[in-house]
Amino acid sequence: MTISVHGLAVSRGIAIGRAVIVASSRVDVAHYFVQAEQVEREIERLRQARNAVAEEIVKVQQSLHELGPNDAHPELTALLDVHLMLLQDEQLTSGVKHWIVERHYNAEWALTTQLEVIARQFDEMEDPYLRERKADLEQVVERMLRFMRGVASPVAGGGSRPAHDSAAEVPLVLIAHDLSPADMLQFKQSVFAGFVTDVGGKTSHTAIVARSMDIPAVVGARSASHLIKQDDWVIIDGDAGVVLVDPSPILLAEYGFKQRQGEVERERLSRLKNTPAVTLDGQKIELLANIEQPEDAAAALKAGAVGVGLFRSEFLFMGRSGKLPDEEEQYHAYRRAVEGMQGLPVTIRTVDVGADKPLDRGASRAGDDHLNPALGLRAIRWSLSEPSMFLAQLRAILRAAAHGPVNLLIPMLAHASEIRQTLALVNRAREQLDNASMAYGHVKLGAMIEVPAAALTIPLFLRHFDFLSIGTNDLIQYTLAIDRADEAVSHLYDPVHPAVLHLLAGTIAQCREKGKGVSVCGEMAGDVSLTRLLLGLGLRSFSMHPSQILAVKQQILRCDTTRLQTWAQSVLVAEDPAALMTD
Repeated sequence: MTISVHGLAVSRGIAIGRAVIVASSRVDVAHYFVQAEQVEREIERLRQARNAVAEEIVKVQQSLHELGPNDAHPELTALLDVHLMLLQDEQLTSGVKHWIVERHYNAEWALTTQLEVIARQFDEMEDPYLRERKADLEQVVERMLRFMRGVASPVAGGGSRPAHDSAAEVPLVLIAHDLSPADMLQFKQSVFAGFVTDVGGKTSHTAIVARSMDIPAVVGARSASHLIKQDDWVIIDGDAGVVLVDPSPILLAEYGFKQRQGEVERERLSRLKNTPAVTLDGQKIELLANIEQPEDAAAALKAGAVGVGLFRSEFLFMGRSGKLPDEEEQYHAYRRAVEGMQGLPVTIRTVDVGADKPLDRGASRAGDDHLNPALGLRAIRWSLSEPSMFLAQLRAILRAAAHGPVNLLIPMLAHASEIRQTLALVNRAREQLDNASMAYGHVKLGAMIEVPAAALTIPLFLRHFDFLSIGTNDLIQYTLAIDRADEAVSHLYDPVHPAVLHLLAGTIAQCREKGKGVSVCGEMAGDVSLTRLLLGLGLRSFSMHPSQILAVKQQILRCDTTRLQTWAQSVLVAEDPAALMTD
């Protein structure tokens, strides 16, 4: 009998094959007290485990460098860097030593205890990507525990086939509780056609790597690894976020046809790479890429992006074990991104983290419990509270602008006082570079519209900035008072809620009236079901994950904006806009 397991659709396509089950990677941990004379031995065991795992990750990184340019994925390299930084995290190592020395816990018990302490901090984070980094920390700890126990990696040997299947006949799909970046590399080099994990979200590392590899995947499928048996026939529908187990012959035939259709569609989309994004009525549309690391520029160019609309600089600040990137490190990173885009513009957003984010530097305010981090010291608020850090970043960005066109984007502005302080610091950064006789380039200044207060005071922003970028993820969250990560209310997260649409439409209209550039860089930009509406509202610049660009471009080529304007206005005034979205 066919059963269906539902999860999150994170990477498009259909995969059909036999299931290879990776047993739950959780390691049983012994809990016992050690004698005073055994404390040093436990600390040494901890040190050996950390060094062994670090060596293992370095070897994986070396093997990545040996891959060809088509196989070495920057997302995987970045995630491995995160794991290395987490291994060296002072909060992790000193915390574990505390439990061993003060409580006389054995090393395994101390390690899992400190994991729980840090995991709670991750759970309180507002940013979904950073919150899901808890999974990376869990995997790092898990690998250390496995070393102590002498247990192999959960995917080691996972690429082997059932003895009765021919490699040429039956593809395999991987079913796991979770996959680490190192496991993902093994996965990439193996025979698997797709994968399913019990945990993960749309911004988890498994989802990111799946999209970068364009591999059908479903994450957050809860108990998939328990419901699916070894060697079961499985269909992974990466478009719908559904896994079908033991499908009937009719279902196999139906999804086999869908799979072939998908292959044809991908081939057809790839031909659009060099086709200008122009609507039927001659409107030129700008399709930009969102990136997290300088090396992502290659993927942006490959997808046909005409620039980078959002370089999330906070990824350079994550997991630094107490030391944030200095001006020189940031300058070289931004320069690599600028040069990697080969003359196309790069929009660099200043650091969008706060005292609630894992900077590992003791930057949190004394007595600050971060009861509501979404409303706390984050983004530009945190930057203005740390002017020396902010000035170093501004100088690095200005210097990188000497090597190509750069736009400077400021996140989460809401007050005139914040705007004045930000502009003053930008001018001070220029003066500091002049005084040091250091070369720098001209940058266009932009502001992100992420909170209703900003969207309702657009004239203020247009007086001070060259362009605006609408961060729809946060704008929707703040407008509707919805925590996207809270399953109890996530169903209320609605991109086409009338209030959200009015804020979007008003921002776009006012920018166009004043001749200022405006783009959308949130998830709405890459959602093909919303492309027509955004075009009808007057949007002409979209920024999204590189993997989404060609599908959005295809939609744009089929649109006539003159006809969409009237329809978009009817959606805007509708009581239930979603009901008109299929018109």
